[in-house]
Amino acid sequence: MEKVTDKIAALPNNAHYFSLEFFPPKTSMGFSNLQTRLERMSRALRPLFVTVTWGAGGSTATKSLELAEICQRQLGLTTCLHLTCTNMSRTLIDDALEQAKTLGIRNILALRGDAPRSEEYRDEAQLLEGDSNEDFTWAIDLVRYIRKKHGDYFCIGVAAYPEGHADQSHPEHQDPLFDLPYLVEKTKAGADFIMTQLFFDVEAYDRFETMLRTHPSGVFKTIPIIPGLMPIQSYQILRRTTKLSHAKLPPDIFARLDAVKGDDELVKQVGVDILSEIVEHIKKSDGSGKRGLHFYTLNLEKAVAHILERCHLIPILAEEDEEAVAIDYSNNFTPPEGASKARDRRRLSSVNSGPRNRVVVTRASKSSNASFEAPEDEAGVLKDPVNTRANTLAISEGEGSLGREATWDDFPNGRWGDARSPAFGEIDGYGPTLHVPAPQALKLWGYPTTIEDVSSIFRRHISGELDALPWSEEGLNPETNTIRDELLKLNSKGWWSVASQPPVNGVKSTDPTFGWGPRNGFVFQKPFVELFIPSADWTKLQQRLDQDDQVTYFAGNNAGHFSASNEESVNPVTWGTFAGKEIITPTIIEAVSFRAWLEEAFSIWREWQRIYPSRSATAKLLGAIREDYWLVNIIHHAYLDKSALWDFLLQ
Repeated sequence: MEKVTDKIAALPNNAHYFSLEFFPPKTSMGFSNLQTRLERMSRALRPLFVTVTWGAGGSTATKSLELAEICQRQLGLTTCLHLTCTNMSRTLIDDALEQAKTLGIRNILALRGDAPRSEEYRDEAQLLEGDSNEDFTWAIDLVRYIRKKHGDYFCIGVAAYPEGHADQSHPEHQDPLFDLPYLVEKTKAGADFIMTQLFFDVEAYDRFETMLRTHPSGVFKTIPIIPGLMPIQSYQILRRTTKLSHAKLPPDIFARLDAVKGDDELVKQVGVDILSEIVEHIKKSDGSGKRGLHFYTLNLEKAVAHILERCHLIPILAEEDEEAVAIDYSNNFTPPEGASKARDRRRLSSVNSGPRNRVVVTRASKSSNASFEAPEDEAGVLKDPVNTRANTLAISEGEGSLGREATWDDFPNGRWGDARSPAFGEIDGYGPTLHVPAPQALKLWGYPTTIEDVSSIFRRHISGELDALPWSEEGLNPETNTIRDELLKLNSKGWWSVASQPPVNGVKSTDPTFGWGPRNGFVFQKPFVELFIPSADWTKLQQRLDQDDQVTYFAGNNAGHFSASNEESVNPVTWGTFAGKEIITPTIIEAVSFRAWLEEAFSIWREWQRIYPSRSATAKLLGAIREDYWLVNIIHHAYLDKSALWDFLLQ
């Protein structure tokens, strides 16, 4: 039940420490796998504390509390719970704080969340007294509320923006100087530490920290300021996060990543170099006292383990023999000299997991049960120290049973990845959102009042006239542009597409439109399309789909009805073959992943509806669509026939 600030105060002068952020996975399988990953990371990496993101309202908030309980109670990790205060029930805020106290959590990161939308955000039946926006407009309101109601029980952190907070319809106000008065007030109201948004421009961070430390008010002179860093997991995720957060990519960093953008492994390697350089810069820069760093892990392990290892941030245990480990700083993730050999690492890494029984055998087998077997001469003998820095790096290399657990979902692809992965789904774990402020949403999508108005919005997005839809923050990529005509025809029928891909048969991995992965490979794709379809049209289409054995579909609506051609089917729709590697399958469509997305997809209709007055014609139209339409994902397995899927749907 320690406070973050107490743990920082107990560190030696000029010490370096770090924290890790996690979000609640969308699926139960992902949740289970994250728990295993957390157990391993807590032992091997030993963060000073962890943070758990908050999803406002409903099941997302419940999952946040469940994950916080695992971290705090089961793993004994000092846990900081994010808490947003706008656009949800005030009762939920009180419940979250009380449950945090029950769980022994004494640290809260107080955030505003999306801009308050007051009456427009409330359901017709929601009681006025349940609206948090009456009391909470800014994060400072939450800080004051916690201090008033709970005194000094909680250690409170607040957010800061080294490059300025881009908010609402005034992008010209993205300047840390503009935010400074608000940060001063938040700190005076009772904040105990400051945690920044992610950034890559380290010079901008230097200027920001200097501005705070030298502020005439003196409120920032000794308060812990913890810079937020995001390991680079993939080129696509980097583009998305920098766009959503308005974090700038310095030209030299962009050039280094752009040169390898087609190869996920190389992007990750270059990303580790970049983040390690940023960390070392921050460690060496002048500042007051102890240096902390916060890592946005995206629930992944490999990149952050390498950065922590390379920058000597992992706390040393008394039994570790540092002289036996020589760290390799090259780009290729080679294990350090002195690390155990591959066979030994498999044995040693398995000890790092939770207690398990192993069967004593005369001779080790090569079966899938080998990790549960122990040779006679090793039974009951702990060969070497477990939580060494060398073994930590070996695990993040993918060696041994634990290493395979660490890296099997190494390259997340949002909701198209493996639903078992803790990283499956949204990259931030904050729940459904339009990802644009209300004024920008109104500018983009206007005030539709008819079905044709909505169809026009979708068609304009496909044609390149609109930069974003509520379900997509970007325009069509070059690959999707190859099926633009087909998508326009579908949308003209009132079947609104939110995801799709064309068929690909053995194109070189270096192809500028379809290529991905290492240069020495070939890539393949099955065509699929995901559509919002009126219920009457879906009834007719389903009958035709059921008669075609080359088609797989998943479908559902907001009321919870679900249908599938084969609910047990697992459908890899993108795969690649590369020299010296197993077949890589980054895109998988199956029932569990579709169901997880289904709930979010219809929640986005509600988010869109909420930016309009509840009794307006637009709000009523969007509400009616949400209640009537089905979301349908259709895969055609005859990928050798480039027109098969489109001929089927357009006939």
